Amino acid sequence: MPIPRETAADGHSQRILELVASGEAGSRSELAEVLGLAPSTVGLRVQGLLDAGLLHEGGAGKSRGGRRPRVLRVTEGQGEVLTVDLGGGHARLGRHGLSGALLESVMIPLTLADGPVPTLETVAAALDEFHDAPIRAIGVSLPGPVNPDLGGVDQPSRMPGWQGYNVRDHLTERFGVRVAVDNDANLAALGEHRQRLGLAHHSITVKAGTAIGSGIIVDGRLHHGATSAAGDITHTRIDTDEEVPCSCGNLNCLETVASGAGVVRQLRAVGYDVSTTEEALALARDADVTATRLVRGAGTHLGQVLSGVVNFFNPHAVFLTGSMSSSEPFLAAVRSRVYASCHPLVTQTLRIEAARTGADAVLLGAAALALEDLPLAP
Repeated sequence: MPIPRETAADGHSQRILELVASGEAGSRSELAEVLGLAPSTVGLRVQGLLDAGLLHEGGAGKSRGGRRPRVLRVTEGQGEVLTVDLGGGHARLGRHGLSGALLESVMIPLTLADGPVPTLETVAAALDEFHDAPIRAIGVSLPGPVNPDLGGVDQPSRMPGWQGYNVRDHLTERFGVRVAVDNDANLAALGEHRQRLGLAHHSITVKAGTAIGSGIIVDGRLHHGATSAAGDITHTRIDTDEEVPCSCGNLNCLETVASGAGVVRQLRAVGYDVSTTEEALALARDADVTATRLVRGAGTHLGQVLSGVVNFFNPHAVFLTGSMSSSEPFLAAVRSRVYASCHPLVTQTLRIEAARTGADAVLLGAAALALEDLPLAP
């Protein structure tokens, strides 16, 4: 029997599965405590999951002074969620249980520039061989601006030939299941937030690598904005002495000076033979004065832009992911500028930390998005 729509849509049933699967909570009372919900509300959600066969009771747990609670366990074999993180020359595929937990991931080669149909057929063929149980939903990450109404990319700067193509409908027709599509920065934000803060609180996650992207989470859910551009700080203009053109047509956008590519460009301009963000960061780790100064400068620029967002949005946390976040000088510069530029009340409980989910963040976010509003029974 499917879980009623109103039960699935509030997100608590999914969160219960996550908590039971991870071992963070194993009884109704523990779930109520972790989720901050009334025991009656948790009881209804748990009963729905028991009726759907997604949870079962596996004996009695330890007593806290009263009757011993019934231990809850996730039932295996009820289906899987598959996820896809598309990149320029490869895709990472994920296989998840219905709790959203990542069970396995693999990398496959492909060429995004071949266009949507050949690329998606390559992905579909790989997914056919990847799953071990019935597919219940698919989540897809695209490296460009995504229009949720379209189910594909809109104005792609790095995806020639993909503009206007409905990725969601293509895969829905191929597999006959719910397909959720969003961009990689949004899904990284969702994946990190759900792992760290669950279904509560607000956060910003910035993906700072060769390029810069970001996503906003409000009360545990993605906030897209009016045109699905919420959180896109990439093209905020920065005051510098240079005049660096950006792909958007403006000069001195944040990405041109604060991304890994921006640091590489500045190093090459003063005679360094570097071509990748990793090479630039390696120089900074080896205490090269110029590289360290430029990496710290990138963090300062990002921190300045984030200060306006933090003052306005007042999040509980800012998480930084991507290759630049592995640099302590970069992280320190972001923190320093945000704390210096924001109102003390805004930063009173603010966490600014490197993300913990790493490359898994996008897959975890894609699974979480695919599972939203999904009836959790076959």
